[in-house]
Amino acid sequence: MQTHLADSFRNTPEGEVAERILRSCVHCGFCLATCPTYQVLGNELDSPRGRIYLMKQVLEGATPTAKTQLHLDRCLTCRNCETTCPSGVEYGKLLDIGRHLVEEKVGRSPLENATRAVLKTGLGTSLLFNSTLRLGQSLSGLMPGFLKARIPPAEHAGMWPAPRHQRRMLVLQGCVQPGLKPNINTAAARVLDRIGISLVATNEAGCCGALAHHLNDTDAGLAAARRNIDAWIPHLDTGVEAIVMTASGCGVMVKDYGWLLRHDAAYAEKAARVSAATQDISEILGAERNALKDLATKPASQRIAYHPPCTLQHGQKLTGGVEALLSDAGFELTPVAEKHLCCGSAGTYSILQPEIAGQLKTRKLGNLTAGEPELIVTANIGCLTHLQSGSRIPVKHWVELLDEAQAAS
Repeated sequence: MQTHLADSFRNTPEGEVAERILRSCVHCGFCLATCPTYQVLGNELDSPRGRIYLMKQVLEGATPTAKTQLHLDRCLTCRNCETTCPSGVEYGKLLDIGRHLVEEKVGRSPLENATRAVLKTGLGTSLLFNSTLRLGQSLSGLMPGFLKARIPPAEHAGMWPAPRHQRRMLVLQGCVQPGLKPNINTAAARVLDRIGISLVATNEAGCCGALAHHLNDTDAGLAAARRNIDAWIPHLDTGVEAIVMTASGCGVMVKDYGWLLRHDAAYAEKAARVSAATQDISEILGAERNALKDLATKPASQRIAYHPPCTLQHGQKLTGGVEALLSDAGFELTPVAEKHLCCGSAGTYSILQPEIAGQLKTRKLGNLTAGEPELIVTANIGCLTHLQSGSRIPVKHWVELLDEAQAAS
């Protein structure tokens, strides 16, 4: 694709990245077949190819409008198009540049700004979110039905094993996961403990920064990244093997720290080190597969439908690992059509774009339940809560299932 960037972007770091990505796109249209929003809306401008064209126009000097912003906002950032693209177009990086640029030029209404500020603060601050959640749970009996249905019941975390092994790994607790599903990280800690690895958390680490980053608050996202890097580097210096992610949405963000902070002289090297040390829990357990097989597990007694989050299969390019671990544990995986398509959660997308998110959730649940599973499992807290809101079948994190199988043996 030929490009003629405006003088204001030419020879800038963002302009050079954007131009390289734009020039790699051949407009073949393969991405349309796997783009969730194009599948739902059927509008070329709500496809990767259409959005790339819009961003190219802006980078070449055209004035963006609220309609331009709407088409970019409607993107789920699922990166399915990157998996599909034969030319290797790094669409996600281009979208980050395009969204930030358009927001600077178009702006947002006071209501939109307020909504996004509440989401960043309310969801990105663990103490605030967990306190609000516990208050809602304690008062749910006094609430009308429609509001009560939106508050998930309190769950117990179970026992976190005391550190006792020479092998140690860090875990990111996350923002909303400890409040909504506290058993996920404790289940991961128990599974790792059984194979000789102690999982520990550091209180200094907090939100991975993805919420702010994808809401175009770049400064807040990078501040979160720097805080986490400062919290983790001392542990890496003392022999911690890896930084474990049990939420694939956090994992893809932390694995991008090296890229996002590549121009920060004080943090570039440390960020690259943290990104290199970060692994999804499925990568960790996949590498320990022989040790896991030595643990007796219960025979196959449940039919499981697995939903691979976009942040795992498209963002981190990890496929097949979870399925292999569950099969090893004796579970029967039901066939699921359209595994590549997004469920519609996508961080705050289900809140900001509820109609599209709802249609994608219905489509996804139809595919997941077609094989009549007893349970649905996934690898990301956002997908889990989004799917559970529309499903009568329980939805859990897959590592909880693995933990239960081992504990029952």
